[in-house]
Amino acid sequence: MSNQLDEQTLDELRHYALQNAVEYDGKANAKSVIGRILSARADLRPFGKQISQVVTSFVDEANTLASNKGLEALVEILTVEAPHLLEQREKKEKKSGLPDLSNGEKGKVVLRFAPNPNGPLSVGHSRGLVINSTYRDMYEGELILRFDDTDTSIKPPLIEAYEQIQKETEWLTGKKPNRIVIASDRIETYYEYAKKMLESDFGYVCSCSSEVFKEYRISKSECPCRNQTTEANIDFWEKMLQGFYKPGDVVVRVKTDMTLKNPALRDWPALRLQDTETNPHPREQIGSKYVVWPLLDFQSAVEDHLQGVTHIIRGKDLMDSTRKQTLLYQHFGWTYPETLYWGRVKIHEWGGFSTSSIRKEIESGKYESWDDVRLPTLSGIKNRGISAEALRNFWLELGITQKDISVPLSSLFAHNTKCVDEQAPRLTFVRKPLSLSTAQTFEPLRIPSHPKNEKLGLRTWQMDGDTVYIESNDGVNNDRLRLKEFADVRIQDRQIIIESRERLDKKRPIVHWLPHNSSHPGTLTYSKDDQLFTIEGRIEQHDLEPGTIVQLERIGYAKVIDSTSLFLSYEE
Repeated sequence: MSNQLDEQTLDELRHYALQNAVEYDGKANAKSVIGRILSARADLRPFGKQISQVVTSFVDEANTLASNKGLEALVEILTVEAPHLLEQREKKEKKSGLPDLSNGEKGKVVLRFAPNPNGPLSVGHSRGLVINSTYRDMYEGELILRFDDTDTSIKPPLIEAYEQIQKETEWLTGKKPNRIVIASDRIETYYEYAKKMLESDFGYVCSCSSEVFKEYRISKSECPCRNQTTEANIDFWEKMLQGFYKPGDVVVRVKTDMTLKNPALRDWPALRLQDTETNPHPREQIGSKYVVWPLLDFQSAVEDHLQGVTHIIRGKDLMDSTRKQTLLYQHFGWTYPETLYWGRVKIHEWGGFSTSSIRKEIESGKYESWDDVRLPTLSGIKNRGISAEALRNFWLELGITQKDISVPLSSLFAHNTKCVDEQAPRLTFVRKPLSLSTAQTFEPLRIPSHPKNEKLGLRTWQMDGDTVYIESNDGVNNDRLRLKEFADVRIQDRQIIIESRERLDKKRPIVHWLPHNSSHPGTLTYSKDDQLFTIEGRIEQHDLEPGTIVQLERIGYAKVIDSTSLFLSYEE
């Protein structure tokens, strides 16, 4: 390791810390810095623990310098010693934000966010909600919240999700949607356009099995059903509506070109039969009322046209949907909306965001509910202590790109720190406390609740007891430490010896601590590797409201559960 940490490497680590402090307004985050370093310097990865210690020290120095002398002092150092890091930051700033919408006119842009309500929103859903709502605001347009709930078999809707998604939309965007559309309320409308399609001879009812039609698709040949008369197709259609057929017997297809290069586009299915007697729609007013249901590509295409959607922003995995729908629009003589695509985003610790998978795990008892803090759901991360503003900033920083992206959860945490830190009171929790006796009593100690926000007032610690607590791994016999905000001390025979309260030794480790008379037993719960753990300790006495986000000294950000318990949102 000594060969790795030469002067050049140490300078590089320090420069990364300075760059991060400049980027985040004097609040550099060690984990973020470490991630960038190890990404740029693969040769340092085997020495992550040692790198972490050095970087933490440099981050503390950078934040202190920014606090004392301003960001200009950091920029001045980087200008002389590492101008390339400043250039990277400037390029990043120029690229941040969303690109202009093609043919976007103020007051005329209409966008839609269309989740399947088979569960509340996941973090994956939030990308579409953030991007679409931001464009709505940029162009003074409209955002439609549309529930695509026409699948009662593979992704059956969850009745409570309708209301929860509306609340989550307002929480994340700060506004209600301009319109709410529920697809299952509009089945008759889809029937109307299906019949127009059949009457205009660009659709037909196909009685081929899926296996047989697959052979036609592969061979680029037309199935016999395609050449049926309009009268025959309407007759088949009426029988479908009357329940004459069972699911799988027939399907309504859109006529395209069976020689198209993309097999998925060849006479694609638009409406099918569903067994709603066995699997009724969960909305009581719908239930088993309909047996013919539109598939998503048909329903979405018709609805986008009827609602006047001007721009669709979707994942690149849905490019085939755009191609199918464009062919349908050409048949109807409509103009297809402008379309933007993004690539996949994978958050290392979570992987995917499948609502169906999460629902199964909740139903199996693995998780208690949708707001479980271990889940990548909006209610879960909100319960964890992540703000709506942080999640918005996270997605806006990633922007719109068709490139697949993989990011650590710490990126979201860094945004959250910027959002909550200024209003987060400081609080002390001592894990696995080591009790030490004191030979002296002192006047009450008054400590700022926040180092910069005077509006949060002071915390008062009573110092007339005979015991203080530090973390067990912070001190052993003969250790010389500084008790934060108090004094330089020495530990001798499980006793604290006060050495100085005025002339403090800057080289001493600074540890957090608690006096006996201003603390009581408490617990700190945290999530790791999809499990919940609880640590016993001492918690500072406080009267903070449940749900308050606090910064735990030397630990991280946490949410107050009650006067004796906390949940660790994330470590610093």
